[in-house]
Amino acid sequence: MAKVRVAGFGVSLDGFGAGIEQSLENPLGKRGPDVFQWFFPTKTFRAMRGQEGGSTGVDDQFAQRAMENFGAFILGRNMFGPVRGPWPDDSWKGWWGPNPPYHAPTFVLTHYEREPLVMEGGTTFYFVSGGIEEALKLAKQAAGDKDVKIGGGVSTVRQYLQAGLIDSLHLAVSPVVLGQGEALYAGLDLPALGYSVSEHQATERATHIVLTRG
Repeated sequence: MAKVRVAGFGVSLDGFGAGIEQSLENPLGKRGPDVFQWFFPTKTFRAMRGQEGGSTGVDDQFAQRAMENFGAFILGRNMFGPVRGPWPDDSWKGWWGPNPPYHAPTFVLTHYEREPLVMEGGTTFYFVSGGIEEALKLAKQAAGDKDVKIGGGVSTVRQYLQAGLIDSLHLAVSPVVLGQGEALYAGLDLPALGYSVSEHQATERATHIVLTRG
């Protein structure tokens, strides 16, 4: 049965999934990349960038799982780019260049309508202004018998968690403290929402924790 999943979501030891002051120069916010140092050296990440080599241990296994069996993606507006408010034009096409890494229908949460954006490699961005449940309904229809990935950022993941709409959540907890940023856990009672730890494995670069809703 198809699932709604968060996977490969980096978070700091003090619970931040992104740094402060997101900008063109800092897509993940200041020091945000610190929570993905487990991911960048992996064979999976390097292959995504057309590079050879990379680590093949536990971090890479979780990285590979984080990219497998997804038929659609959901992203928050900030995950798509730094543009705020009404879209001034259609010039901004995401952080990733002409061939984004999704290769599937990708639904962007926004308060402002915009025409679908067809990219190379099978990615089409659809801009959904009707809220998280409408986006999920459309994503499930697009995904068919494959899973839907809630790709981030923090606010989007929190909204879907609070609504009890995520089946499993893979967090890669990095041994770094950011001090400030976008807090993932603040105000969330995960056990009350039905989530418990179903898997955990530690490496030098991260502790991988999978929470499932039962």
